[in-house]
Amino acid sequence: MRRLTQARVLLPTLALLFLVALLVVAQQWRLFERGWFAVQEWRHAAEWRDRSIWLPDYRASIQARPIEGLSADVSALTFDPDRRSLFTVTNKDAQIIELSLDGQIVRRIPLVGFGDPEAIEYISRDLYVITDERRQRLFRVHLNDDTDFVDAAESEQLSLGIGLNGNKGFEGLAYDATNHRLFAAKERDPVSIYEIHGFPHTNPDKPFAVHVVENSERDARLFVRDLSSLQYDEGSGHLLALSDESRLVIEINSDGRPISTLSLLGGQHGLESSVPQAEGVAMDDQGGLYLVSEPNLFYVFEKQAAR
Repeated sequence: MRRLTQARVLLPTLALLFLVALLVVAQQWRLFERGWFAVQEWRHAAEWRDRSIWLPDYRASIQARPIEGLSADVSALTFDPDRRSLFTVTNKDAQIIELSLDGQIVRRIPLVGFGDPEAIEYISRDLYVITDERRQRLFRVHLNDDTDFVDAAESEQLSLGIGLNGNKGFEGLAYDATNHRLFAAKERDPVSIYEIHGFPHTNPDKPFAVHVVENSERDARLFVRDLSSLQYDEGSGHLLALSDESRLVIEINSDGRPISTLSLLGGQHGLESSVPQAEGVAMDDQGGLYLVSEPNLFYVFEKQAAR
């Protein structure tokens, strides 16, 4: 009888602990918000599709293609409309890597004096910004066809030092050329996107003045565990945010609201298997979407006609 009584007490307790554990996991992975958003995305598809990038229409055309000749970890990705190529960086053996649009290495440019380069962003012809994650330092660098190496000591630099947290600093960059805004993504603890005005300094006739804008309301809507990369789309004025841990790309409109997503799980968007450790996202001027994944995998997603 005593054993029966103990079982009657123990089983509900274990069930309660299991339920609490499930709720904690669901909260950590933002499953409730993701589920509710999926309903909203479905409900508003007809309304939002024509006014956005609309990620649900994208399908993988190249997937898990190894970047031949590259064993180092790649981080971040940006599209150069002048060269019609992509650029990424490696942080262990610090280099800039130029890639063709089908993932072939075009050239390598050594980085000298960079501690932990994590992102690179095209600004204008031959002008880029590179971020050092741990020190939250931004570097304005020039790349032309004859560049043999890039020295940090010769670059214009900006140190921000916002919420310094080891290697959980700035992971992604995006640039709005129309409004001269540089977006910088803080990886986690907490997930944040900062708008930086005045850097890089592109107008010598104006004084150097930097202004950083935070948007905590927008950041709170991001139902992801981390941020790996950003991409700004000039056509729609929307921002793409890539999360490695959540295996998701989110489209954020100009009001700071998520409006569409692209899942990086196997079986979704034509993917045969899940994208492992996605680190960089970029979009070309024709709407093609590119991803790189550590250590050296390359993906392309193309928009399909609405069905």
